[in-house]
Amino acid sequence: MSTKKVYLSYLLDENTPTYGGRNVFKALKKADISKGDVANDTSIETTVHIGTHIDMPYHFFEEGQTIEDFDIDFFECSNVLYIDMKPQSLIIKDDLIAHLENVENRDSYQFLVIKTGICHQRQEKEFYESNYGFHPDLAQYIRTNFKNIRILGFDSISVSSITDRMLGREAHRVFLNPTAPILLLEDMDLTSLTTTSKINKITIAPLRIAQCDGLPCTVIAEVL
Repeated sequence: MSTKKVYLSYLLDENTPTYGGRNVFKALKKADISKGDVANDTSIETTVHIGTHIDMPYHFFEEGQTIEDFDIDFFECSNVLYIDMKPQSLIIKDDLIAHLENVENRDSYQFLVIKTGICHQRQEKEFYESNYGFHPDLAQYIRTNFKNIRILGFDSISVSSITDRMLGREAHRVFLNPTAPILLLEDMDLTSLTTTSKINKITIAPLRIAQCDGLPCTVIAEVL
């Protein structure tokens, strides 16, 4: 069976949803051919935690790692564990563990991708006002049982459900703990994937901003 390449990341534009609807992306034309200028020249105003983006440990730890601390191979994964599930509650924990308990060859995986299905509601308010989050206890479970997982990616807008922001902050801290960080790739575009999809390879290309806490990403996957 042949593979195809697909984007698992969204375009950024002024309709891009943000956590709690607090921020916006702005593209500002500083020069415009249609108005007589020699060339088009666009500036942007944005938070780095927007669209498909990856959280760095520095997001929650003053001495946490940034993009400079990870080599290029870190962001290319050929052993991807993909799970398509319908969460039982807004805080994901036991139902995900039930899926993970059935996985064999656990130490072979480097990247865990979770599709909750909320990506299909991205243009609705519930996407950013009542999003799925991940329980902090999952971080230790993954570290113990999937020792080589280095990135957790998912289609929810944040690891933190806005319905329980205190728990969400703790989730950020335990996943991003600089001693053994599991980076968080949030707001992935998983609309093209189904329950039977198999991801052969993922390449993540973060925007390389020095000493930054989060980075918008382009994500490309080879999918069966």
